[in-house]
Amino acid sequence: MATLSVQAHPTDAAAWLDLARRVEAAGFDALTVADHPGAAPTPFVALAAAGAVTTTLGLGSYVTNGGVREPVHIAADVATLDVVSGGRARLGLGAGHTPAEWRAVGRERPDVAGRVDRCIAVVTAVQDLLDGAEVTVTAPGLAVRGAALAAPRPVQEHIPLTVGTSNTRLLRFAGARADVVGLSGLGRTLPDGHNHAVRWTPAQVDAQVEAVAAGAAGRTAAPALEALVQQVLVTDDAGAAVAELAEQTGTAAADLLAVPYVLVGTAAEIVAAVREHRRRWGITRYVVRQDAVDTLAPLLPRLAAA
Repeated sequence: MATLSVQAHPTDAAAWLDLARRVEAAGFDALTVADHPGAAPTPFVALAAAGAVTTTLGLGSYVTNGGVREPVHIAADVATLDVVSGGRARLGLGAGHTPAEWRAVGRERPDVAGRVDRCIAVVTAVQDLLDGAEVTVTAPGLAVRGAALAAPRPVQEHIPLTVGTSNTRLLRFAGARADVVGLSGLGRTLPDGHNHAVRWTPAQVDAQVEAVAAGAAGRTAAPALEALVQQVLVTDDAGAAVAELAEQTGTAAADLLAVPYVLVGTAAEIVAAVREHRRRWGITRYVVRQDAVDTLAPLLPRLAAA
């Protein structure tokens, strides 16, 4: 069974609230918002507005930048969203990647190891705060002293946590701690500070899923696996449709059509691909962009059964 959520951002009130209603009515699982301070809307403000015009739709950040956000602020934001939405909040966390977001808060972006260290410390601190613990942390890049989330307390006993990454160490950590592991397939950040090299071959997905499984060893229930989809298109000629993307990324078209980051082909081919992703990798969840809503809404019943 495949579950689909939507990542979007508001540009005006009317269109945003209309999108929230349409996403819920179509049967998508959740509406999510990315976190890029200074270049995109604040997730939890946008999500609270969406929650006011919906009743069942999940609402989550995808993903909050653990590199520049502080644990007590993240915990307070998600707890407040949970209260005002009647228990529908979700939390996505990642290590962050955009250098300008560190410079905006007076720091320089750490190296990969430093970002992963801080992300692990932030995830652990936020989970502890949401669980009601008092938190003190002294770790590289993070200092928390006697923090607590006295109010508001979340409605849900446990707010679902997604850790989004393609870093091997963070994938193992997510396997051990997260409810959902978000597979992005994105590699190193390119010089523009925003775009990425990609890891979009089946062998690379194999390695990422193996890292999650290693981290999850010993857990009663392994985390769900979720893919961030970068291209969606219903077409009779899938090869031609991904030819430009194949050239841009240096990835064979056949590989692009096999991995979960691209859903391109006829309706039947997309359903078959989702079924194969579940069989091979155990991927059962997808996050798609706003522009894919109308394309995929008619397919949701078939995808849910895949």
